[in-house]
Amino acid sequence: MGRRWQRLLAEASRFLAVGGVATIVALIIFNFLVHGFNTEHKALLDEHVIVAYVIANTVGMVVSYRGSRSWAFRDRPPRHADGGRAAFLVINLATMSLPIGCLWISRNVLGLDDPYSDNLSANVIGLAMGLVARFYLFRTFVFRRPVHLPHLSLPHPPAGNPHQPITVETTDSSTSGRAPRPGP
Repeated sequence: MGRRWQRLLAEASRFLAVGGVATIVALIIFNFLVHGFNTEHKALLDEHVIVAYVIANTVGMVVSYRGSRSWAFRDRPPRHADGGRAAFLVINLATMSLPIGCLWISRNVLGLDDPYSDNLSANVIGLAMGLVARFYLFRTFVFRRPVHLPHLSLPHPPAGNPHQPITVETTDSSTSGRAPRPGP
C-alpha cells in the first residue's frame, strides 16, 4: 500500500474516532432532550424533536471541531484566518440537513415517534449519509494539505546585509559566460 493510501486510511480512522465521540455526545443530549431517559417526567423538548436534534448536534459539532483540528487532521495546518471554523460550520449545517430530513420523514410521514425510530432515522441512516459528505468536504475545504513546492525554493539572502538584493546567476545563451541578474 502506498504512502498516500496509508495517510488517507489514518486520517479516515482518526476522523471516524472523533466523529464517534461527537456522535455519542450528541446522541446522549438528543435522547435526554426528546425522551428524557425514562425519568417519569415529560422530556424538555419531546414535542420539538428537530430543535433538540439541532441543539445536540451543535454541541457535538464543537467536540468534532476540536478533535478534528487537534488530532484527526493534525498534519494539516490551518489555511484560513479563522482556522477553518466558518467553513467547518457551514459544512456541518449543510450536512445536518440529511439526518434532519430523515428524522422529519420518520416523524411526520411514517408517524414513528418512539426512541428506536428517532435514533435509527437520525443517528444511523441520516448520520451515515452525512458522514461521507463531511469527510470529503472537511478534507477538501477545511483541513487541506499544505502545498510543498521544493523546486521553487529561493536562494538564501547574503549573510552580511539582509536588505541587499539577491543575485541569481544564470547561463545566458547569447553570451559565452554567466551574467548576473538581479533577483526578486
